[in-house]
Amino acid sequence: MSDTLRIIPLGGLGEVGKNMTLYEFDGQRILIDAGLAFPRDEHLGVDLVLPDFSYLEDRPLLAIVLTHGHEDHVGALPYVLREVEVGEVLATKLTLAMVKSKLDEHKLGASTKLREADPDGEGVQIGPFKLEFIRMAHSIPDCVAIVIETPAGRVLHTGDWKLDHTPVDGLKTDVGKLASMGNRGVDLMLGDSTNAERPGMTGSERLVGEAFRQLIPMRTGRILVASFASNIHRMQQAAEVAIANNRKIALVGRSMRKNMGIARNLGYVDIPEGSIISPKEAMDLPPNEVMILCTGSQGEPMSALTRIAYGDHQNVDVQRGDTVIISAKPVPGNELRVHDSINRLSRLGAEVLHEEIARVHVSGHACSEELRTLISLVRPKALMPIHGEYRMLAAHAKLGRDAGIPASGIVIAENGSVVELTPRGVKIVDRINAGVTFVDGLGVGDVQDVALRDRRRLSEDGVLIVVTTVSISDGGEIAPPELIARGFGDNEELLDELRDEADRVADELAEDGITEIKLLQEHMHDAIAKLVYDRTRRRPMILPVVIEV
Repeated sequence: MSDTLRIIPLGGLGEVGKNMTLYEFDGQRILIDAGLAFPRDEHLGVDLVLPDFSYLEDRPLLAIVLTHGHEDHVGALPYVLREVEVGEVLATKLTLAMVKSKLDEHKLGASTKLREADPDGEGVQIGPFKLEFIRMAHSIPDCVAIVIETPAGRVLHTGDWKLDHTPVDGLKTDVGKLASMGNRGVDLMLGDSTNAERPGMTGSERLVGEAFRQLIPMRTGRILVASFASNIHRMQQAAEVAIANNRKIALVGRSMRKNMGIARNLGYVDIPEGSIISPKEAMDLPPNEVMILCTGSQGEPMSALTRIAYGDHQNVDVQRGDTVIISAKPVPGNELRVHDSINRLSRLGAEVLHEEIARVHVSGHACSEELRTLISLVRPKALMPIHGEYRMLAAHAKLGRDAGIPASGIVIAENGSVVELTPRGVKIVDRINAGVTFVDGLGVGDVQDVALRDRRRLSEDGVLIVVTTVSISDGGEIAPPELIARGFGDNEELLDELRDEADRVADELAEDGITEIKLLQEHMHDAIAKLVYDRTRRRPMILPVVIEV
């Protein structure tokens, strides 16, 4: 039998998101996490960004083991399961329930073997890998670190974590088990680096609950709380304050409703049935009797809060005297979107509270003092920083050196690095291709390269350009759109119908006062694309262009 464990990060290094790490021993493989990232503005036409997992397709995986239920750790799972033979998916109770819901949507639930991992149990043997689970506090319940033991050595893969001494559910990071693991000996630790540059300790989740208890009772208008839909304990704390102040609770946003439903069914959240009402019912109640929990804390163009901010939500609006609490930190790259939403909400007369002016958010990741504490508890012989941009990995590596880990035991790897652990030590020995795969709604792999997707669509179905002019000086007046067709044939009757449809959409948006560029583009694109497909069964590239004058 070999004495070499190969560790290959396919995502999550040099970036925030799409965490995915492969472990290979004696020809057998397991995968830790299968995450995604969300597109940035330059990713035109892209819905999701996945790791390039083509390296996995030549051999089956014994298992995919998940540390917790955040999208940057589980979002790519359905796409991997479609392309790779996987023996089973192993995760804790809440993570498994969230994953089951996701797989059912992709019609993969019945064909995937799911097994629950128990942080309080003895661990499991999967082929040559002996796995143990250690409970970790994070911003979602049921988060675990994973110990992977093979003849090559013992590895601790921390997942996302922090030292929260007063978690909402009372389930702290299991310091005793971590110390016990350190006493047994850890040959290599793969550690979360997200907050490695930040000094001190990360605040407890209960601090946000205390802020809610101070801020909410004095407000007389509606309260809107925007957060990640997976931040179940934050929603629980907001709901408790709402109920204590005689407010009903409305859940707005598909992922918010789904995750809260799962958490309530499993007993992770306790909100009385009579306290939850529909968004439409909420708008019929006096403002001081309503709290709305919604998605959109990152300024996503089609999310609930962004639609509300731009007057585009079918059920919820914001009025003068309302309070909006954005209980999340913008992910790098989303700052401008979040600021746009804040400005728009402020213009409508709402008071907007966010982490820069109120203690309405704490991180779910360990800061430098906690990372030092973990290193001293575990005393790993070697350290491989993961989960973070390169500067974060470098900061974590420095903490390891300061703690006495020798330079030969510090591994700063990149996506695609092949790291080998043997009884003689750890080192980078090779690298594989590890890029990205784009998903544009038509399936994984259709857009390995966006440029190729664009060229193919242009050559096959042509392009329709819809030019809409918005007059800012005239209060957002929208001029009749112009339609330009290339490579689309000469069906004048269809083109006239498309022009009429573009005019109709522009008139509706003008009546509703919607002038935000991304919303205009989204509405125009969707309407034209639907009509073209209904009439021709073709999917030309549709470029909605909005010009502000």
